Amino acid sequence: MKFSENWLRSHVPVQADRNELVTTLTAIGLEVEDVVTLGASLDRVVVARIIEAERHPEADRLQVCKVEAGLEQPLQIVCGAPNARAGLIAPLALLGAQIGDLTIKPAKLRGIESNGMLCSAKELGLDNDASGLLELPEDAPIGMPLRDYLHLPDASIEIKLTPNRADCFSVRGIAYDVAAACGSAVAAFDVSAVPAASARALPVELHAGAKAPRYCGRVIEHVDANTRTPLWMAERLRRSGIRPVSFLVDVTQYIMLELGQPMHAYDLDTLRGPVGVRRARAGEPLALLDGRQITLDDEFLIITDADRPIALAGLMGGMDTRVTENTRHVFLEAAYFAPASIMGRGRRLGLHTDAGHRFERGVDPELSLQAIEVATRLITELTGGTPGPTMEASLPEYLPQPVPIRLRRDRIARVLGLTMEDTEIERILSALGMRVETLPDGWKVTPPSRRFDISIEEDLIEELARIHGYDRIPTTLPGTATQVSAPAETRLDDADIRRQFVARDYLETINYAFVDDALLQEWQCQQHTVPLANPLSAELAVMRPSLLPGLIMALGRNLSRQAERVRLFEIGKVFSSPSSAQADAPPAETLRIAAAICGSADAEQWATTARKADFYDLKGDLESLAISIGTALEFVPSEQPFGHPGRSADIYRTDDAGQRQRLGWIGQLHPRLQRALDIGTEIIAFELDADRLRQRTLPEAAELSRFPSVRRDLAFIVPNHVSWAMISATVHTNVGTLLRELRLFDRYTGTGIEPGYKSLAIGLILQDNSRTLTDRDVDSVTDGLIAALDRDHSARIRS
Repeated sequence: MKFSENWLRSHVPVQADRNELVTTLTAIGLEVEDVVTLGASLDRVVVARIIEAERHPEADRLQVCKVEAGLEQPLQIVCGAPNARAGLIAPLALLGAQIGDLTIKPAKLRGIESNGMLCSAKELGLDNDASGLLELPEDAPIGMPLRDYLHLPDASIEIKLTPNRADCFSVRGIAYDVAAACGSAVAAFDVSAVPAASARALPVELHAGAKAPRYCGRVIEHVDANTRTPLWMAERLRRSGIRPVSFLVDVTQYIMLELGQPMHAYDLDTLRGPVGVRRARAGEPLALLDGRQITLDDEFLIITDADRPIALAGLMGGMDTRVTENTRHVFLEAAYFAPASIMGRGRRLGLHTDAGHRFERGVDPELSLQAIEVATRLITELTGGTPGPTMEASLPEYLPQPVPIRLRRDRIARVLGLTMEDTEIERILSALGMRVETLPDGWKVTPPSRRFDISIEEDLIEELARIHGYDRIPTTLPGTATQVSAPAETRLDDADIRRQFVARDYLETINYAFVDDALLQEWQCQQHTVPLANPLSAELAVMRPSLLPGLIMALGRNLSRQAERVRLFEIGKVFSSPSSAQADAPPAETLRIAAAICGSADAEQWATTARKADFYDLKGDLESLAISIGTALEFVPSEQPFGHPGRSADIYRTDDAGQRQRLGWIGQLHPRLQRALDIGTEIIAFELDADRLRQRTLPEAAELSRFPSVRRDLAFIVPNHVSWAMISATVHTNVGTLLRELRLFDRYTGTGIEPGYKSLAIGLILQDNSRTLTDRDVDSVTDGLIAALDRDHSARIRS
């Protein structure tokens, strides 16, 4: 946000000099990025009029001008500006003036004497326009010092705004903060209604629901579109980084900078009415002001005239209804659009506008009517015109409403570590435009409608700290003894998990907790998402419901930079919205662990043959982590939409209470998803609930048997759909405490095995602590196991 220092001071009278003002802005969170001093050295620069302008006899591009500068005699000036002409009023640097590094002295240009220099805005350091002389209004007083005429010196100040401070996209919004910080008050501002002098109006309609809950419009007839923009307005715009275009356009730009409300002016003669707001229909064309012809879809909001698209809502007007020098009647527009309805639309078209930037961050919903009235007053006072009645359409149920917040004295002291006087608290909050009511234990504070960022008590405390001064908050050490607690042995901590992954050649990533909603659509992970009320951008608009989308994007970026073997992991929180039955509950936060691999299974070396990493490589890494916890994992075929069918599984474990818990998912990404993400290699990944995984049972010392173990090998023919996990579970259940180890040492399909079946060969290692097992004992165990496998899985002994 760039603005004029003098313009700001007209809204908030403060005694601070420029350096103090800049320091204060940065201290209260409005970080000053640049300060450009304007008109600091304009001594002996005056307003002058060119009386005569004749071609230089020795140079085609020079003119010999006779210039009136309020002196006894006109001065002769040789000038090369293309717009130098008789009657033009422009700045003149007299002899002895210092213009940048140049001192003006008498000179001869191609044999003709010149006693001064007519100046452009760039030469005076007022603007970057060097195309010609700075043209001043015809009523400018000849001989007046330019500094006095242009109300200089001034400064163009540019501040960097955080996404939550959309209210400071206006001079008046900044003024409230400055008033609070400097112990002043914002100057009164006239937003009273301009009475209608005509009955002419266009009806306005809303057909976009919560996306556009307020739209205001007003007809003004008999305006002079060729009126020159007043110098004071043009200079304020120029010093705020906006080049004046034409009077009607400049008024809408001026209102946007002063109040923060984007506006648009239509040529009324191009409209039939009613004017409305609705979602675009797929394939609708629209010619924009910048000359581009675009094709819309139903993600865009449009302004319509008798259902005909005439503007891209919140972004840019249309070519067919623009105001021109021939415009005689105008229709002014001011509206409130929900930030989510504008966010990201401009970027899809490669379009960035000041209006779109403000609507994306959030515009005061109560500002539309005020902006219409202020714009009407400016137009009618400066160029004449007959205003009609202001027309408004609104959907109050969709308009944001300020909610009173309880602020407690003891909470302020606890959070800030200092005690503030009640009068100071009330002064700060009132200066910021808040309504303050006294309560026995504090205050009830209602923020203004422009402050979307204030919703809870801590927000108010932050405002107090910001304005009171962070440097004035004392630094104190905790007063209680520090308690050091040892980590629980029944829980694997994050550091141990990280060491496990690093030891297996993984790199840790840290990704944003925010993701693009469009990315979640590709993953089909949009259930119970948590959208942000005020996101940094459309690409970071939703709290992540899963680690995998961000992790895979990071992996893809590595692949695009010629990394052939990538192994990444991340430990972080994911977020989900509460169920409808718990609508008032905060979003749930769950700690997750995720990993993803692609490329070769092993780092390149001479001793082994290179092979591509597959499902079992990642499964082995995961099982090594499970072994360190002392748990066994179960893998069940998964139907997750982002997983490859047949190459992905849901992961389960059985806890100490015998309850089966789902931990997460492992598998290869679906080819459809990989194509959508523009990743050309197979990716295997997993994601688990960290808290469920890392709960572990402490190992207990057990007696070592003094008696020999017995091994019995069995081969079974089982249906293909029966997994090894199912077989293993049955074996452990039926053999019981005699089983010391179970080994799967062979899997076979082919000749001798009927289609739809497979052969699994297992080794049972049996042992008892109290005696040597006999053949009868072992036969009893194996007979029982054979019967159980036949009963549960249709498994039969392979002959």
